[in-house]
Amino acid sequence: MSESKPAITLYTVATPNGRKVSVFLEDLKAAYGLQYDTYKIDFSKNEQKEPWFIKINPNGRIPAIIDRSRGGPDGFNVFESAAILLYLAQHYDKEYRFHFNPIEQPDDYSEMIQWIFFAHGGVGPMQGQANHFVKFAPEDIPYGKKRYLDETKRLYSVLEIRLKDRDYLAGPGRGKYSLADINVYPWIAARTYLDLSVDEWPALKAWIERLDEKPAVKAGFQVPA
Repeated sequence: MSESKPAITLYTVATPNGRKVSVFLEDLKAAYGLQYDTYKIDFSKNEQKEPWFIKINPNGRIPAIIDRSRGGPDGFNVFESAAILLYLAQHYDKEYRFHFNPIEQPDDYSEMIQWIFFAHGGVGPMQGQANHFVKFAPEDIPYGKKRYLDETKRLYSVLEIRLKDRDYLAGPGRGKYSLADINVYPWIAARTYLDLSVDEWPALKAWIERLDEKPAVKAGFQVPA
């Protein structure tokens, strides 16, 4: 690895999935001094489908990373946002500041994984579909709008149930800020795209305000510049 180049390169765009990784990289930078650089993928040029990027992520989507400190001369590639978070935690969060020890804290670790899967099987795709039907569909389809907006709101209610009397999604007591929160938050932050208020979910609203103020969240949302 060249001393002049950071270990990690993040290939990204300022989307909820991209911001999950940039937020966590900022957490790791503040906690451990991990350095990274970014490459902004140009969607207008369909750059994510070019052969050089397909070698990094065969699915042709962001985010993806190359870790030059591992995997041989070309580094180690990781794609899928949650997989990237778990990879970075495994190799760079040695003190378990942002995740849980699966051997010593198996239940807390399981809770974290459950809420990560919740985002990927629920709020992420449902809110993404709501965005499509409300903002991008070539024709007005009221059923599609209602179907996915209603499901997004239902999933917000699930988060409300979990966050009642808690500060964070996983961990004992009131919980600990972890990958579970980092993975869900950027989608909830993107609710403004749908003009979706969270006033009817006070615990969720308090959680949003709590994460809004975290320095790594603020810095991560500025990536890529």
